Amino acid sequence: MKVLLLGHRGMLAQDVLPALAAAGFTVIGRGRPEVDLTCAASIRQVLADVQPALLLNAAAYTAVDQAEAEPDVAMAVNREGAAHLAAACHEVDIPLLHISTDYVFDGLASRPYREADQTAPLGVYGRSKWAGEQAIRAQHAAHVIVRTSWLYGQHGRNFVKTILRLAREREVLRVIDDQQGCPTWSRDLAQALVRLCHRLQQGRDQFPWGTYHWCGAGSTSWYGLARAIIEEARTFETLRVQNILPIPTTDYPLPAQRPRYSVLDCTKLQEVGGLTPRPWRASLHDCLQELYTCPPTSPVTS
Repeated sequence: MKVLLLGHRGMLAQDVLPALAAAGFTVIGRGRPEVDLTCAASIRQVLADVQPALLLNAAAYTAVDQAEAEPDVAMAVNREGAAHLAAACHEVDIPLLHISTDYVFDGLASRPYREADQTAPLGVYGRSKWAGEQAIRAQHAAHVIVRTSWLYGQHGRNFVKTILRLAREREVLRVIDDQQGCPTWSRDLAQALVRLCHRLQQGRDQFPWGTYHWCGAGSTSWYGLARAIIEEARTFETLRVQNILPIPTTDYPLPAQRPRYSVLDCTKLQEVGGLTPRPWRASLHDCLQELYTCPPTSPVTS
């Protein structure tokens, strides 16, 4: 089965591509400048060139704070881009597997969010991703949307790498402690996506199309995650940091408002995919082991 993976240089896609290849899929990675999500003709052209059996979209505008200053750009990529993908996939009758985010919720829940819960994004990024989801649902029935949260990994910029850098530079770190979420290793999400691709390979007729959640099991705050990162890192190197202080969101204002609670319920995808989310702390341990023993390499395109 041939899979076209868009956004192949991104953090998640750089784990998805080798995972799909190891599972026996023929995977072709494409991204900018070869493909422009804001241009329908560009998407149709790459589909005509590659002729995949499935399109997996890991490309998106993800600069959460910058989106507040350039909403048109965020919407062009995350809303119009998703609409173009859905329309193009519908034209050639192939499934679309699309990655979305916990930012579609407002964070006011008191239990883990389920897929059918009311959305209420707080900022431009969340609104653009929600609009993209709606566009996909409206234009292409054969879709799977996977929402995830607090993604980190070997590749690209993310919270784990930022904390490691700051812990080497500073004696005191102040980290937000009143936002709760589910840290998710990109490698774990990649394996879940591979499982979904296997299900699609087995046949589309009985596949339960729709929206799913997938993230690390359990939850913590950014402060709790930072403490865990530093504890793991200290087994590999001596860090300058001496104190990690919990602070409220109000002490670290950012342009975009974040959901205070974005824990996701993954039961639905567990039942469909036969997977069990790994405890976030176990995944963090494995990620740090890999970061210190196997530095990231350049992305592969196919």
